[in-house]
Amino acid sequence: METGCWVVGGEFEDSVFEERPERRPGPPAPYDAKRCEPQWFYEETESSDHTEVLTVKKFKGDLAYRRQEYQKALQEYSSISEKLSPTNFAMKRDVQEGQARCLAHLGRHVEALEIATNLENKATNIDHLTSVLCLQFAICSSLQNVEKTIFCLQKLISLHPFNPWSWGKLAEAYLSLGPALSASFASLQGRSSFTSSDKTIKSAFPHAGKDSLLCFPETLPESSVFSMEASGSNSQKNENTLKNIQNFVAEERGVVLTETQIRACASLIRARLLLQLIQSQQTSFALEKNLKTQQEIEDTMNGFSLPEDTLLWIAEVMGEDIVPEKIKDEVHTEVKSVGSAALSALVTASSKEFEDKWFRKIKEHFCSFESQFQTEIQILA
Repeated sequence: METGCWVVGGEFEDSVFEERPERRPGPPAPYDAKRCEPQWFYEETESSDHTEVLTVKKFKGDLAYRRQEYQKALQEYSSISEKLSPTNFAMKRDVQEGQARCLAHLGRHVEALEIATNLENKATNIDHLTSVLCLQFAICSSLQNVEKTIFCLQKLISLHPFNPWSWGKLAEAYLSLGPALSASFASLQGRSSFTSSDKTIKSAFPHAGKDSLLCFPETLPESSVFSMEASGSNSQKNENTLKNIQNFVAEERGVVLTETQIRACASLIRARLLLQLIQSQQTSFALEKNLKTQQEIEDTMNGFSLPEDTLLWIAEVMGEDIVPEKIKDEVHTEVKSVGSAALSALVTASSKEFEDKWFRKIKEHFCSFESQFQTEIQILA
């Protein structure tokens, strides 16, 4: 090597040649943790630290919220919202979320949604966006706006497609939109593990509807039978066709599925598949809740009166992407700041986009059954 030629990265740091401080003999000084009495922040405290003063105010707001004193909590949050440093992103998000939740409880849902939308636009990673969508879901549920509630859940599922609880809540939201197939849906709210105690699921509509996909009559039209009896050369063929339709109607009699109910059914099946997948990893109360929820889903599915082979087919469709490795990767995904533009690409843009992705194949399957049934009826007419 030529004199004066240095290898890149070969320099020594000055700290290498510095003498290390001598280690003091004896045991180290014990760690004395700071202890605070309950509600210490209500005491008169004088501090020159501006951040500490605002933190104390936030604690007061948190306690008032816990006590359901929402107006008082809102005042505490609002008093510090504008005083926070622009760089204190974490506390600013917490305070704004607290304001939105207080406004929702006070019936000021429009203001609450404005704050939540602002937080959504400023989210920089998946964890932030997940928290904001959960906030929007709570506000829309309080507002009893089912359409917006469904869209919030769809966006949450777009971020976390392997979360069984979001799928279960989505199913209940769908059921609250359309007619119920049996009395079991009316009791779902009272015993469901998916629904919070303050949410009401209404299900009191007639069976038939303009968006019905399957609607099988109790008996065949008289005109069809008359036409068959009146025919000559094709009487045997018509007789066989009638027999096939009667068997088909006997199997599917009473099944009236709207598009909304099909989505609810598929969502419940996917929730059950995901619960079954994580069941082996759970113990104690988590396993107990899992098994209880699976039983609730089973009881609800009985209300659809669908044949077993149809349920198995729906399970196959809704479980196409359920692979243990994928779920493991989602759970252990590193939190990275990706920016609002990249996050927007991860979230479904509309309910139609979400439903086309998850339910189109099932919808087409049911539509084909209805088309087949109507064709057979027209042949006999």
